[in-house]
Amino acid sequence: MTNKYKGRSYKSKTPKLAAGVYVDESAVLVGDIEVEEDSSVWPLVAARGDVNFIKIGKRTNVQDGSVLHLTRSSASNPDGYPLIIGDDVTVGHKVMLHGCQLGNRILVGMGAIVMDNVVVEDDVIIGGGALVPPNKRLESGYLYVGSPVKQARPLNEQEIAFLKTSAQNYVELKDDYLSELD
Repeated sequence: MTNKYKGRSYKSKTPKLAAGVYVDESAVLVGDIEVEEDSSVWPLVAARGDVNFIKIGKRTNVQDGSVLHLTRSSASNPDGYPLIIGDDVTVGHKVMLHGCQLGNRILVGMGAIVMDNVVVEDDVIIGGGALVPPNKRLESGYLYVGSPVKQARPLNEQEIAFLKTSAQNYVELKDDYLSELD
């Protein structure tokens, strides 16, 4: 199963796709982007690794219409903010991720916005439509909802287990899509 998607180069940097990655032909990946094994990037996703880098972990899915970007370096922020997404993460439809760090086993609900210098620890659910303002840290093991986001309650065992199940469901779906390409 091979994806023929190549991405676009920018300043001599071209997206790097590991084995078993699926990127829909309508997605746009530009520049310094790394996508690790068994991950998927779905229709109409726009990801620009132009003024910093984007890293997407293993078994992570970025769903339709999401936008991934980052923050350039400046005098007050010499390293800027890259976008780093961990393993087994589900990024729902039309999510905006900008210069933030997501740990492992996270679900970002549809239409959520996660801003610069946010750190989301492992095992977190961010509700649909949530706004996570800059410089926030979301603690592991909780559901966060609202605009601006607030910690709602601890996740139960079923919800924590579902985080890996959601990611695995998308691994299976992208394998189906890849088999259609061969």
